[in-house]
Amino acid sequence: MKKLKLLTDIEESYTELRYKTSWPTKGQLIKSAIIVLIASIIIAAIIYCMDKVVDTLMHFIYGLR
Repeated sequence: MKKLKLLTDIEESYTELRYKTSWPTKGQLIKSAIIVLIASIIIAAIIYCMDKVVDTLMHFIYGLR
């Protein structure tokens, strides 16, 4: 009986993930996570500052305060 294409695809995906993919070491994973965390904090700070500047300008222009 012919296998379903879906089952064949799942088996091929498993084989590729198991034997052909190079996984990062624990140290590499931690370093990457720290870099992402720092970048996220910096981007959040930039967006916060931009929001405050625009808020201040809008209040100055429209005299809402």
